[in-house]
Amino acid sequence: MATYFVTALRGLLSLALIGGLSSGVAAEAPRQLKWADLIPKTMPADTVLKSKTFFGGSAPVTDAGPPPPPLPEGKFMSVKRHQPGDDRPPAIVSELNGKDVSIGGYVVPLDFDSTTVKEFLLVPFVGACIHVPPPPANQIIYVKADKGFEVGGQFDPVTVTGKINTSAAFTGLADAGYTLTADSVVPRKQ
Repeated sequence: MATYFVTALRGLLSLALIGGLSSGVAAEAPRQLKWADLIPKTMPADTVLKSKTFFGGSAPVTDAGPPPPPLPEGKFMSVKRHQPGDDRPPAIVSELNGKDVSIGGYVVPLDFDSTTVKEFLLVPFVGACIHVPPPPANQIIYVKADKGFEVGGQFDPVTVTGKINTSAAFTGLADAGYTLTADSVVPRKQ
């Protein structure tokens, strides 16, 4: 009878150990990011941009000089556009490097075939980098989706899940402070 209890106890301990190991091995859920999470908490106050509404208007930049001449049709991607803070390296949150994350935003396609997008910029608001000047680099994520995804509409929000890195990406449209290798790109309900 004592042998039976010892054997049963060993079996229970083995199951508990296996159960403990398997729960430790299970993948963690991706961290849900907000766009504010991409801005370092220690940024000096003069470098944090104050948000404005799209129609709120802004004062013209006085030290920018005269506006550039219009570009020939189809050449807008060949000229680097001014971004806030583009005179210094992007202020990023290095603790995010290599983490599995999930973040919502809007797609600015870079590499696509018909309606399948494989590379894009993920931005926090509609029209960023296209209709309005690009946001700071730490508010743009360069995303590579090897499988690609079908884009419904240019202004439809998506949620991207994958591994984020703090390496900058330089595109013709804007500089991105982060890169993300997407495991999934899923349309969001508005």
